[in-house]
Amino acid sequence: MKELLFKIREKGKFGFINQHGEIVIEPQYFEAEDFYNGFSRVRLNDKLVPMDTMGRLLLKHVFKFVGYFEEDLAKAKLVNKWGYVNIRGDIQVPIQFDDAGDFSDGLAAVSLDGYYGYIKPTGVFEIEPQFDHAFEFRGALAPVCIDEQFGYIDKKGNLAIQPSFEKAFPFQEGVAVIVRNDKWGLLNKKGDLLLEPQFDLVDDFTNGEFFDGMAIIIQDYKFGFVDQEGNIVVPPRFNFAGDFGEGLALVEENQHFGFINKQGELVIEPQFEDAGVFSDGLAQVKIDANWGFVNTDGHIVILPQFETVFPFRNGLALVEYQGHWAYIDRFGDIIWKEK
Repeated sequence: MKELLFKIREKGKFGFINQHGEIVIEPQYFEAEDFYNGFSRVRLNDKLVPMDTMGRLLLKHVFKFVGYFEEDLAKAKLVNKWGYVNIRGDIQVPIQFDDAGDFSDGLAAVSLDGYYGYIKPTGVFEIEPQFDHAFEFRGALAPVCIDEQFGYIDKKGNLAIQPSFEKAFPFQEGVAVIVRNDKWGLLNKKGDLLLEPQFDLVDDFTNGEFFDGMAIIIQDYKFGFVDQEGNIVVPPRFNFAGDFGEGLALVEENQHFGFINKQGELVIEPQFEDAGVFSDGLAQVKIDANWGFVNTDGHIVILPQFETVFPFRNGLALVEYQGHWAYIDRFGDIIWKEK
């Protein structure tokens, strides 16, 4: 199992610590991303370069852009063409495509001469370019665009769900978001509508993305939730709602924030100035302009004292106090702090 690393800041530069607060990668980069699938990306000479958990940079080639690693391959752009690099930094799929997506279910969507198809990790086409647009496979189906309409294909390239949607998105555990008349609904893998398109598409919002088996719905500026069977389990009635985490979701009533369960019942009464998502059994809450944490019973377990907090992740939470970064554990003890 790879060591978990957490981003830190010292004198305006970023590095990483482990769960014990020990520095593993010295702060030396002006920009660094959190680790994902074993790699961060750090800025070097105006470009984001992948870095592994030992601090080694993949510098065998200088690319204009390198994406995230999915299934041990990352898309990479050289001038105006795309290919793929492996976790050693070698070019595994030659730079040749006009566009490229991430690998998923063993295939990646790529564009060549104006049409999209799907390649294997070897770079060989499994499904020849023939679509106007294409997204990643999930659950053995992928959304594709044909003549300005979206449908779904199987891994042999056969149409599994006929194109009849303005937009279609990859499946999430057996359910997918589809769009008609600028409203989204839900579809199952048989092509049956679980939920007629009826919910507003909102910029910079999740629009049907499921968290903890639930997705936010927005209708007439009110928020509710739908489950993965297409049931509207919480009708839109809240002024705001956040994603579910560990069975609870943030909601706003009367300009205060509390939490509901998956039946829509208030289990933590709206009482906070602001709040976040539950993870590791705790959620961030704001009281008297400061942030702390509550448990799933609504009891404050880490007193509000921080200017900024982020959700707990693998036992630690990033907080900011008097302008300085720190990491705390679930007891509120400081594991590391910025000097």
